[in-house]
Amino acid sequence: MNPLLQVRQHGQQIWLDNLSRTLLNDGQLARFVADDGVAGITTNPAIFHKAIADGRYYENDLAALKQQPISAEARYEALVIPDVQRACDLLSPLYRDSAGAAGYVSLEVSPELAHDAAGTLAAGLRLKAAADRPNLLIKVPATPAGIDAIEQLIGAGVSVNVTLMFSLAHVDAVAQAYLRGLERLRDAGGDVARIMSVASLFLSRVDTLIDKQLDELGGAALALRGKTAVSTAKLAYLRYRERFHGPDFAALRALGARPQLMLWASTGTKNPAYSDLLYVEPLIGAETVNTLPDATLDALRDHGKVAADTLRQGIEEAAAQYAALEHHGIDLNQAGERLQHEGLRQFEQSFSALLELTA
Repeated sequence: MNPLLQVRQHGQQIWLDNLSRTLLNDGQLARFVADDGVAGITTNPAIFHKAIADGRYYENDLAALKQQPISAEARYEALVIPDVQRACDLLSPLYRDSAGAAGYVSLEVSPELAHDAAGTLAAGLRLKAAADRPNLLIKVPATPAGIDAIEQLIGAGVSVNVTLMFSLAHVDAVAQAYLRGLERLRDAGGDVARIMSVASLFLSRVDTLIDKQLDELGGAALALRGKTAVSTAKLAYLRYRERFHGPDFAALRALGARPQLMLWASTGTKNPAYSDLLYVEPLIGAETVNTLPDATLDALRDHGKVAADTLRQGIEEAAAQYAALEHHGIDLNQAGERLQHEGLRQFEQSFSALLELTA
């Protein structure tokens, strides 16, 4: 069997970390959904910059938009929102048949708003209205201002993909914002059962940074390389299970609220010495999502080895990895803040380059 379909049998959704008109118009996205069971799509400014810069299907629309007296950001949105809508429509049968458990497409607010809670809230509400699809996720970074906005968006009935998470501290803060948002929505008389949220934990960048620090330490520390990101995911999933399958979530669950699913992001392996499926094969488990770039999707289909519940295996080893890193003086929460800052800067650069294309 196709390994991508085997993953789905174990309760994990595979999403595609890419979207473009080429994928839509050439039918490749439809094939991913039909043949590989792709159950969702994530996007970001870098993805859309590449799509518009390289894609032959944008030229005429962009030329026409440049004749209109609107901002570069408005032109960008006019280009990509129809793509997002088409992707939502392609996945709408899955969204319907799964009763809203799958079939989502993410659209990110401007990274320029990452430290502006009110601006993020306004942008999220505006993009939700503009796309007008029930299976849209508004993507918001896990900055302090973003976490404030996440609570407010959930409270307003908006489904959210939280991005740029790099540590267990981020995982905890985002989950608490989600719970507070659901309580807001419930207290306002809203339907918590209509909300979907995923918490996107970035993986490969964690190993890139921590491995560099381990290289500098040398000696026994070198044996810890390439294990931190997977350990973080396993410990995050343990917290997810305790939080959303425990008594604290029981009252909301009784009203139909969904757990905020852990989503593994940044899953393309950056170190060529590591397996190209390092962030896939050890992290298969129920009630999770793994969003894959095209190359990792192809690798999983070609030679992936799929086993049930690998995510719940090796928890003691993951805890030991954390203890060993702490022993060597590596602060993973501090590393998470650094990585979030760097990731946000990269998104800002991609967004700036994107707006240069549409100016």
